[in-house]
Amino acid sequence: MLKNTQQLLDLMSRLRRPEDGCPWDIKQDFKSLIPYLIEEAYEVVDAIERNDLEDLKLELGDLLLQVVFHSQIAQEQGHFNFEEVSAAISDKLIRRHPHVFSDVVFANDAERHQAWEAAKALERQEKAKDSTESVLSGVAANLPALMECEKIQDRAAQHGFDWTEPGPVFDKVLEELDEIKEAWQSGDQAHIQEEVGDLLLVAVNLARHLKVNPEIALKESTKKFTRRFQYIEQQITASGRVLKECELAELDAYWDAAKVYFKHNPYAS
Repeated sequence: MLKNTQQLLDLMSRLRRPEDGCPWDIKQDFKSLIPYLIEEAYEVVDAIERNDLEDLKLELGDLLLQVVFHSQIAQEQGHFNFEEVSAAISDKLIRRHPHVFSDVVFANDAERHQAWEAAKALERQEKAKDSTESVLSGVAANLPALMECEKIQDRAAQHGFDWTEPGPVFDKVLEELDEIKEAWQSGDQAHIQEEVGDLLLVAVNLARHLKVNPEIALKESTKKFTRRFQYIEQQITASGRVLKECELAELDAYWDAAKVYFKHNPYAS
């Protein structure tokens, strides 16, 4: 094992030592660490999106610490250790890449993807407690809603439950819009929520068919909205007024100006 990796494992063991370790580290368990694990993963993503490679190095270290932390707790409880975690992922990589680690040859990316999904399905089957487990089993329930929706739909599509091309999905989007309008006119809030959820689900399906990651697409659109809104704030503040003093028509004109501004200045913040 690499020297620095072993040092990290030794440090974590020392921090967890009951007699003279860190009180905070000692009292942590799998569940108490969940918020930190999620936060560190998002901070890695943030560093990547900012293209800050020095920060990325540090954030990856923080994320690695979470893996080491969980592995240490598992070792103390007699379940597994970091070495077994490393071995498990190594075995999985070899198993899922027969075209690299054996003499298997795939004709194209589609064939390679199909084999990858088949390997994953076999792994799920081996982990299944009984033969009646759904093909949708195994998708993490705590994923962000868009990611969970995409994975569920993708899993269903692998078993033939999907349109063969985007055309019908566009039609379905329009159908769901009409159903939301009907629900809104009924005044039934629960029904409105249900129909809005259906629209979002179909929007994710459309993104899949157009080969767009819905989580990334929404993140980028939110950033775009934020930039344009802050531009409006700056313009109004410069005029000596505040947002609430402006009529919607004026704000809409500022919004159009913001679109033009960022079109010609795409890297402006």
